[in-house]
Order: sequence, then C-alpha cells, then structure tokens
Amino acid sequence: MPSRRWSVHPVPPRGNGDSSTTLVVALVVPLQGPAGVFGPSCELAAQLAAEELNAVGGVLDREVQLVTVDGGTSPEQVAAEVEALVSLGAVDGVLGWHTSAVRQALLPRIAGRVPYVYTAQYEGGERTPGVFLTGETDAAQLLPAMRLLAEATGARRWCTVGNDYVWPRVTARTARRYARACGGRVRDEVFVPLGTHEFGPVLRRIERSEADAVLMLLIGDDAARFNRAFAAYGLHQRCLRLSTHMDENILLATGAEATEGLWAAAGFFETLATAESLDFSARYAARFGVQAPVVGSLGESCFEGVRLLAALAERTRSLDVRAMCAVADTVSYEGPRGVLRLDGNHLAQRLYLARADAFDFHIVAQL
Repeated sequence: MPSRRWSVHPVPPRGNGDSSTTLVVALVVPLQGPAGVFGPSCELAAQLAAEELNAVGGVLDREVQLVTVDGGTSPEQVAAEVEALVSLGAVDGVLGWHTSAVRQALLPRIAGRVPYVYTAQYEGGERTPGVFLTGETDAAQLLPAMRLLAEATGARRWCTVGNDYVWPRVTARTARRYARACGGRVRDEVFVPLGTHEFGPVLRRIERSEADAVLMLLIGDDAARFNRAFAAYGLHQRCLRLSTHMDENILLATGAEATEGLWAAAGFFETLATAESLDFSARYAARFGVQAPVVGSLGESCFEGVRLLAALAERTRSLDVRAMCAVADTVSYEGPRGVLRLDGNHLAQRLYLARADAFDFHIVAQL
C-alpha cells in the first residue's frame, strides 16, 4: 500500500492489543531542507519493503501501512507531530532517516511507548531501550576508512567541514582521535548552518590549514554545493574528500566535474554487486521504473528499517517494546545488505569504501 502524508485528526486509540487489520508505521523522512534531495528515495524504498511484506501476509497478519511525516522541518516540530500520532494511538511504530537532532528531540517523547527504528548513519552511542538502529556508526566505518586512505594516498593533514548540529560535532571530536591513530591530525574544524549556500570562507580556511584531506560531515544539498565550490576553487587537485553521508542522489546534485577525489563509506551503494543488492535493485526498478530516484545508502536504509521492525515484531509476536528489547540479540533477517543481525540494538553489517566516478561509486574495499 502506498505511503500517505499525515494530517492529525482524532482517531480511536490503537494499542498493542488492537485487533485492527493494519499495522500503521510513521515514516519520518526529510521532504524539505538540505536532506530533501534524498527524501523521495527514502519513501520509495520503505514503500517497496511494506508492499513486499504485505504480499506475503503482512506483519502479525496485519497489512503494513506507512504514514509519512516530514522530518525536514525543525526537530521540535517533527517531535511534536510524531508524539501526537503516538499519543492518539494512531501509529504502532516509528522509523526512518532523519538527523540526530530530530532523533534526540523524539526520544523523550516516544521512547518505550512504541518501537522506534532509526535508520541513519550517525555518531554512535545510542542505547535508549526501544530504539533500534540500522545505520552505520563512526567507530565501524570512519576509522577504517581514514586508515585505508592514509595508507593508499598518504593523507595525514585533515580538515573537518560539517553542518552545525549534534552528528557533525560529535563525529568531529571522534575524528581527532582517529586521525592521530592513522599517524596524522586534524588541523582545523569548520561548522556551518544547515542550508548554507556560500562556502568561500570555509574554502579559505581549508587552504590555510594546508590539509590534504577533508572530512565532509555535510547533509544533502549542502554537501553538493560544497563539492561544487570545492572543485571551482581548485582544492580537488590537492585534497581528497571523505564523506560518511554521501549517496548517488547527492552525486547527481554535485555534478560529474566536481566529484574528482571524492570518497564515501557506507553499508550500501547502488553499484554494490552482491546477489542481494542486485536483486533489490531489480525489484525496485520493476516497481517504480528506471526513472525513479536512485536508491543509495540513505534511501535504502528505510527499506532496512521496515524489514527490521517486521523481524522484531514477528520474533516476539507482538509490538511490545520490552519484549523486543529482550530478544533483540536473536533477531536477524536477509535484505539488500545481506544477512543482518542485531548486536544489542544496532545492526551488524558489512561496510565499504568507494570512490566517486562521475555519477556512480566504484567500490574499492570492504572495511
């Protein structure tokens, strides 16, 4: 069943014991702002997961229905809207890609009340009971990616450029330790507001730092604008760029001429040539057509989110949060990223390092 946009109306409450024939899940993904560039791929990937589950009987013998909530507005606005849905009993669970700022606003309002699957790559460390995470973490992918690049290219002098909120700030602190572990150091850190258009001062800071590598912690359109400015300034000839939050939609927005020397680390790429990923890509294209938004790691994470929520519900035969927490370490399923299992409340998964090649990524190593 296609997802629908939500407007809040009074509805009869739906508890875990509800005999309704539908299982309603709030899909919180960005439809505006810098991250809006990959919001459509998040929606379609989640929709495909729901339709495939419904084709084999749904979850707990209930049809999965997605209700899209715009995660691209302010964190407090998103949290208030989702809390209203939960309090009304209008949704049975919450999942999706959204920033860590949104996640932190949501947690005190919904944690423990309904299962919450957070799908974004993030800074790590989230242990709130009832929150399950499908995304990559800094510890798993950033350190090995920095080490491989240091060994392969000799990059040692880093400059971090990020948006000014929790994920880039925490990851920047972590990157200082990782740079030292790789025989280098971070020479400068620059943070800009979400929605930044002018990167001239940032580029001059990078130049003055004499960095030979830039850690990009920018979201969506901000990353694309930075990439274009970076190449126009000529820094791509002396600095590589590494992003842990880059997908093919952002490459398209960047433009082929500005991707030289750009690297990305993630658990999924559209060009990943495994049996599971190729099969997923074929099903996605068959359902939505070859002109549909490209599904990279960010959009595909929402497919994983739906599948993980389903696996937790089927394992416990309920939507009870405490029951899910009790069995989390025994939950696994097979998806586009292969066979995945929960380790605590995080998915354990294979991670990859890839080099941008115009509008695609060429995978060069498994981390």
